[in-house]
Amino acid sequence: MFAPDKLVVYPAQGVGRIERIDHKDIGGVACEFYIVRIRANNITLMVPVHNAVNVGLRPLITRKEASRILDMLRTDRERTVFTGQNWNRRFREYSERLKSPELAVVADVLRELLLIGRTKELSFGERRLLEQAMSLVGGELAEVLGLATDDLREELFALYAAQPAADAQVKSA
Repeated sequence: MFAPDKLVVYPAQGVGRIERIDHKDIGGVACEFYIVRIRANNITLMVPVHNAVNVGLRPLITRKEASRILDMLRTDRERTVFTGQNWNRRFREYSERLKSPELAVVADVLRELLLIGRTKELSFGERRLLEQAMSLVGGELAEVLGLATDDLREELFALYAAQPAADAQVKSA
């Protein structure tokens, strides 16, 4: 399904390149593995070829889908996020959603954390989740759309920055 030198996405790790396909005998059974090097952190993964889709290995999203997700992040900034549940439950929920093979689900976590960060300081765990979500979303969107990852990251943080109190009063007047 995937070939060496192709870019792929592994859930919760991000964009990687298939370096090669290895053949190994494990317990007397011949197995094939994709050797995937993750770009963000240089980690190497061995993904069984026969189980690659089941673990979420997938090709990069289309340019159209990437544009749709980026537009959503750029425009859907006024939604109110319910933070009534305790941070521990929210942390577990977001951690699970970050493992999704669907970039739109991960982008939604990113948007929610950016929105929460507008009104309150994020906990250490939430900041870590925000960084992970930004890395996953930013890495794939930048690759597909031909953008600089750092520029995209800066743009999103600027778009979701808390408005100074004086600006907020002027807008409501």
